[in-house]
Amino acid sequence: MICLDKKNGVPLKIVIISQIMENKNSTIPSEFVDICPIQDKDFHNEMSMLVNEPMFRHIVKMIAPDYSFTKIRLLLLSLNSKQEFQTKVMKPVVEGLLKKTSQGLTFSGQENLVKDVPNTFITNHRDIVLDSAQLSYLMLENGMDTCEIAIGNNLLIYNWITRLVRLNKCFVVKRNLGRLQTMAAAIQLSRYIHYVLTQRNASVWIAQREGRCKDGNDRTQESLLKMLTYGNRDVPFIESLKELNIAPIAISYEYDPNDRLKAREYLLKSKNPNYKKTQEDDLESMKIGIMENKGHIHYAFTPCINERLDKIPADLDRLLMVQRICNIIDHSIHANYKIFKTNYIAHDLLFDNKDFAEHYTAQDEKEFRDYLNGQVDRIDDIPVNASDRNYMLKYMLQMYSNPLTNHLEAIG
Repeated sequence: MICLDKKNGVPLKIVIISQIMENKNSTIPSEFVDICPIQDKDFHNEMSMLVNEPMFRHIVKMIAPDYSFTKIRLLLLSLNSKQEFQTKVMKPVVEGLLKKTSQGLTFSGQENLVKDVPNTFITNHRDIVLDSAQLSYLMLENGMDTCEIAIGNNLLIYNWITRLVRLNKCFVVKRNLGRLQTMAAAIQLSRYIHYVLTQRNASVWIAQREGRCKDGNDRTQESLLKMLTYGNRDVPFIESLKELNIAPIAISYEYDPNDRLKAREYLLKSKNPNYKKTQEDDLESMKIGIMENKGHIHYAFTPCINERLDKIPADLDRLLMVQRICNIIDHSIHANYKIFKTNYIAHDLLFDNKDFAEHYTAQDEKEFRDYLNGQVDRIDDIPVNASDRNYMLKYMLQMYSNPLTNHLEAIG
């Protein structure tokens, strides 16, 4: 039996789908214009400006050296929407990068992805660019629409980068503002995320913390959960979060291409607490994360946490409530890590034992030791003495062992 819409006799399923498409294609409210992805009506004009940027041409040649930029330019100018851009350009680009720089991308928990039910995907944050790009790739591979992606404006160093990411369904998270401006930006961001989920029926990706986790000890920032409710304060805290259908995703990398840069950063901070990365450092991290070896990569999709939120007492102190929800998200991520031999080896080396020796061979251990030493050897822009070397090696061991420690605790 086909259910019909009472007003016009059209099958109800068609009515619902048409309403979803109408919502997704509707004009963005003016309050979000400065942070939202570029609207499809403006897509061609923005792309026309992007392809004429010299730095964009340089990046394209770096990522796709075997292809003519003239042909790529013509392809880009033939597109008319963000969906086309992601399907015809970004998906093949990510697929090519995976073949060149990884041993493959796997995933689990796809049964937790429900078509036409939007989610706020909260993940641990390993790579500046690829965490969200690979998620979009997996969603397209599974016949699902991609999600909108949160990106900090600290990474939008040049206008062409801003244009590129907003053409790729990214929305802007404003950072490094004054106190009053920070609160106004948080309210705007929260309102936008709720708008995307409830009015456009689209999903959102956001990292569990500001910036990448540098030591592998993934923890959700309490400020993230608070921000998500700022634009919806007329609704109780739990109900506001439930509206977003939060679904954690655990991202696991066998090798972190930026491990040496993260260790270098912590070494410099240990010597100078006021040390801060430059914008050029972020660009270098993006380049290395995209182009260098990652080994095996795994994404584990976990269920929406709404049922677990229902079990939290409504009269619980707000601070305790936020902490409990952070723990729920963290547990979902930690319990669903894919543990690689690099994690087992690092844990045994760090604690000087053989507790996990059954998961690797002596040759595996030698190769991992050689890898870590080789990564330190590549740091040639600062002087590195024996003490500095040991500091960075120990830091990288912690980086690779922490996911295993957290996983064992979560499944314990």
